[in-house]
Amino acid sequence: MIRYFTAGESHGPALSAIVEGLPSGIAITPEDINHELARRQQGYGRGGRMKIETDKAIVLSGIRFGKTIGSPVSLQIENRDWKNWTVKMAQFEKPDEDVPAISIPRPGHADLTGMIKYGFEDIRPVIERASARETAARVAACSLAKVFLRSAGIQIGSYVSSIGPADAASSAAHVQELLEKGAETLTKKADTSCVRMLEKADEEKAVAAIDKAKEEGDTLGGIIELFITGVPMGLGSYVQHDRRLDAELASALISIQAVKGVEIGTAFDNARKPGSEVHDELHPGAEGGPSRKTNRAGGLEGSMTNGSIIHLRAAMKPIATLMSPLHSFDMNSMDAHLSHIERSDTCAVPACSVIAEAVVAPIVANALLKKTGGDHLAEIIERLDAYREEITARFRKR
Repeated sequence: MIRYFTAGESHGPALSAIVEGLPSGIAITPEDINHELARRQQGYGRGGRMKIETDKAIVLSGIRFGKTIGSPVSLQIENRDWKNWTVKMAQFEKPDEDVPAISIPRPGHADLTGMIKYGFEDIRPVIERASARETAARVAACSLAKVFLRSAGIQIGSYVSSIGPADAASSAAHVQELLEKGAETLTKKADTSCVRMLEKADEEKAVAAIDKAKEEGDTLGGIIELFITGVPMGLGSYVQHDRRLDAELASALISIQAVKGVEIGTAFDNARKPGSEVHDELHPGAEGGPSRKTNRAGGLEGSMTNGSIIHLRAAMKPIATLMSPLHSFDMNSMDAHLSHIERSDTCAVPACSVIAEAVVAPIVANALLKKTGGDHLAEIIERLDAYREEITARFRKR
């Protein structure tokens, strides 16, 4: 099974990742990784850090002649801003000059609890690892699983449906039209927008909302729509809680910094309706499986893929660092104080949508590997093709 680990601090020398369990034979190019890193850095509302960094991954192991070889892939991403933090983030010898400790936590951040949990007198170590800068390493690591899935005919894509008060008016028909060509067609369309919305009018509303928030020293969150196409019926399982695919997908998304809610299909709307208006009716005779005129279940029934497009929704809260700071207190004096200000974005929802695409890739890849088995790409594809044919045969008219 594929698993990955990341390491590194926001202003340390580099971020790194190790990806274990990738099958051999997957064709990988530097662009496959670096394109995803570049996408993560884009988006209207990003802060000054993105003007410093130009993220590119250095591959240190696991790939030979452009293909995975079955051994762990190790990646490194240089932090160019490190040169400005060598004193504050010195790794061994304590610097001669005084480095002021941060003792005023930010509401909504890991600062306060992290400081208490790990016994720090300074919030800086919490800020450095809890930072969303860590997601650059995750995007690099997960891009490999994304390539693997693409080789198996499975695509992941997303767009942003709201930023703050700006809700997208994109019709379901427009989204469906793009998805019929694969989820990456949708994501390429979204990438042409600075806020990853599908309609120009929606983009303009979102940009205006971000400008207003920035002027007021505030931040904005939003909602991400995520789709996975080409997934065969029967990935995941209902037999044990830890094999439920919907739970694994939700866990991956909620692990992203500032994501506080996950929805599968139209789950929250479904909760307000009777079952007769919720469950996707089945119609026989479709090639490759039964047809459904709706997809309110979001492609998952009984914690397994049902052959429809997987549709997930993630809610990102506004970033916790505000230029007009909220009330807090000083941990040293216990006196009331405005919260600490750290360089940050006004809005990172477009970037979060790219991260969301990344983190679900290993989950789906592992569900596929559990179904097919196999150590190299050719045998996995052969087994997957046989399984797809088996499904088709089950639904042919007798």
